[in-house]
Amino acid sequence: MTSKDVLNSTARLASYNVLLQVLFRVLTFVLNAFTLRFVSKEIIGVVNVRLTLLYSTVLFLAREAFRRACLSGGAEQNWTQIINLLWMTVPLGTVWALLLGWVWLRLLETPDPLSIPHYEFGVLVFGLSAVVELLSEPLWILAQAHMFVKLKVVVESVSIIMKCLFTVAMVIFAPHWGIYLFSLAQLLYTSVLLIFYFLYFIKFLGTQEAEKKSFPVLCIRDLFPKRIAHQALVNWRLARLTWSFFKQSFLKQVLTEGERYVMTFFNVLNFGDQGVYDIVNNLGSLVARFVFLPIEESFYIFFAKVLERGKSIGHQKREEVAMASSVLESLLKLVLLIGLTIMVFGYAYSHLLLDIYGGSLLSSGSGPGLLRVYCLYVLLLAVNGVTECFTFAVMSKEEVDRYNFVMLALSICFLCFSYFLTWWHGSVGFILANCLNMALRIAHSIHFIQRYFAPSTHRPLSSLRLSPILVLVFLASGLVTAFSEVIFCCDAGWLPRLVHIAVGAVCLLAVLICSFFTETKLVHFIRTQLLSMYSKKET
Repeated sequence: MTSKDVLNSTARLASYNVLLQVLFRVLTFVLNAFTLRFVSKEIIGVVNVRLTLLYSTVLFLAREAFRRACLSGGAEQNWTQIINLLWMTVPLGTVWALLLGWVWLRLLETPDPLSIPHYEFGVLVFGLSAVVELLSEPLWILAQAHMFVKLKVVVESVSIIMKCLFTVAMVIFAPHWGIYLFSLAQLLYTSVLLIFYFLYFIKFLGTQEAEKKSFPVLCIRDLFPKRIAHQALVNWRLARLTWSFFKQSFLKQVLTEGERYVMTFFNVLNFGDQGVYDIVNNLGSLVARFVFLPIEESFYIFFAKVLERGKSIGHQKREEVAMASSVLESLLKLVLLIGLTIMVFGYAYSHLLLDIYGGSLLSSGSGPGLLRVYCLYVLLLAVNGVTECFTFAVMSKEEVDRYNFVMLALSICFLCFSYFLTWWHGSVGFILANCLNMALRIAHSIHFIQRYFAPSTHRPLSSLRLSPILVLVFLASGLVTAFSEVIFCCDAGWLPRLVHIAVGAVCLLAVLICSFFTETKLVHFIRTQLLSMYSKKET
């Protein structure tokens, strides 16, 4: 597969992943708005913060390092060794589920059983759900490495839809079940995910399409661990790289979910406030999750395939370096513009969005201020996602090990920032701590990228500079929409609100038009790579 083919497949994968994340976030968005009418914010806080944190922590610690290591190097590897290595995620996840489950039950504050019953059942089922999902990890890696761009979208879409339908039905007919219904819905999601992945590969293996693609797995038995004659059981180079990423993953998880760890372990917010924070956080992260995260995941695969890990730029193929630089430059510009748009318009429309979504429960108090600060965080999150995506794809094992010490320092700083800023400014302090740490991570990645491309003529970081005209349009849009909010929003009925929305729409159109004429290179990249796949058949 040439680098051009890899880029085309990666662009399709990113687009399909965006569609998947859009579906997931829209359904979650609607589901949260629906459950707010039936379930207390305290239960939402326990489920969405504490139990979901248990689930995500088990998954992240058990599989993140394996994913980063096993997706490096492309499809021309000994996949029997890789599959053997990937099945280690299941016992590792089981150990983490048992250990963290004990922590959640014995060391953390237990919710009041009268207002939040069945907490112990929730811990058990959410831990079990994580282990069930890990059973599909070898199949997920195979699909990603061989660019099965539609499989993940279809499987996860079906799983998400079934989970949402189950939750809605149970909320309507048995809202008193509380944590029971959310726990069973989570277990249903991971079970359907596992079943559909196996059904796909059972149908796919042995077909003419599999032979045409030279798929390395011939039968279902090859999807499970087995011995290899005269060879090591696993690829020890990948195993060592996995260990390096594992040490880093633990620290990255602290940075990613730091505010939830502080809420969970230090009790700086009660369960009701945690529920409100989580809802606002989900709203603020909509674009980050369904645009930035799929781009980061998909183009990590692109950079890992096009550039050889650990080799300096002088030892890479010139055309591969040129393509990687061009893609990195365009991606940085794309996420920068999206992030700036969210920050500028989010300030004036946070109050209105929360009022429409959850009524006075969300729009009163600290909700609007929290969402406004989150819009700044989204901008930093956008830039960091792409810069770290490239950095982690080309770092050598030794550089990964050194970066672990940087992550350790960032993790300690973040926890300290979170605790003291929350004590000073409530839940807004969590977002401010995230912003500070994200800025530090961006600075480190930018330094690495500058040093990496220094021997060449390529300067992909130049895309972080905007044209003066576009900057002026952003500033004018921010001032106009802020002034519009003061005049028209948000307690004077629907007609003034519609005027406020119309003002924002006009300003957004001005930003889009200006971007189209000033960022011609980005427009060409979007047309040729991120949109062209819709007119092509998957090969």
